[in-house]
Amino acid sequence: MHTPTSLSHSHTSSVLIQGHAVERLAAFACGDTGGNPAGVVLCDSLPDAATMQAIAAEVGYSETVFAAPESGAAGHAAWRVRYFAPEIEIPFCGHATIALGAALAARYGENVYALQINAARISVEASKEDGHLVIALQSPPTRSEPAPAELLQAALALFGYEAADLDPRLPPAVAEGGARHLILALADRRRLADMRYDQEQGRILMQAHGFATMALVHAQTPTFFDARNPFAAGGVYEDPATGAAAAALAGYLRDIGWPHAGAIDILQGEDMGMPSRLRAEITPQAGASIRISGTVRALDA
Repeated sequence: MHTPTSLSHSHTSSVLIQGHAVERLAAFACGDTGGNPAGVVLCDSLPDAATMQAIAAEVGYSETVFAAPESGAAGHAAWRVRYFAPEIEIPFCGHATIALGAALAARYGENVYALQINAARISVEASKEDGHLVIALQSPPTRSEPAPAELLQAALALFGYEAADLDPRLPPAVAEGGARHLILALADRRRLADMRYDQEQGRILMQAHGFATMALVHAQTPTFFDARNPFAAGGVYEDPATGAAAAALAGYLRDIGWPHAGAIDILQGEDMGMPSRLRAEITPQAGASIRISGTVRALDA
């Protein structure tokens, strides 16, 4: 496991876009490298949706998260939160939530922050482990089901895979943990490294099925996975770290009785040159929230 890094408000990087300060943080970093960049906007009240969409498009990261204190909540412990990709609003984004947790910790201190997203109540926690800041979210509830045959054939054709490329221990599935994902497990790590697809065709397929990403994974061991996540639906070819997909994958593993031993580690972004590390803790209760944790680094101005 990589060594977490500390983050203070004075060390965050921000830019002013349409009158709003956008902090730029990389979630699920491997020390001082990698991670998935996210924009974080903390404001007194949320801008209108068109403004948030325009800011996210200008930021250009796979997601920008907007958060405002909930009216009537004591202090800064509860927030209304929305997530925007460059082209669409997303119901839930794990890496942006982790970045948000770091931004809240830098400004208001270590705490458990309640978050009201569009369709669920979740939380993000900032705490110190061995003197370093670690951020953990609790996902929305999870669910999974086998992928329909027609969808599977379309997805295989999109990536140029054959049914023989799949790991028979992990049947293709549609899984959710706050957002909807197709999970395809590949038997050979090299086939994951070779992933290629047409982004426009991927966008059409993913939007037709309501997918946030397609999660392509390879099980190195029962508790360690490599992953890649095409995000064409949001106007991004690939995400280097995807907390929502990690939650969906973890819930799916629980559903199929996979020997996860209570937690899995996921290495994502390595094939992009942006190594990212995610940890998912899995309780026995079917459909229960998944705890996703990682570290955050500030991006240079």
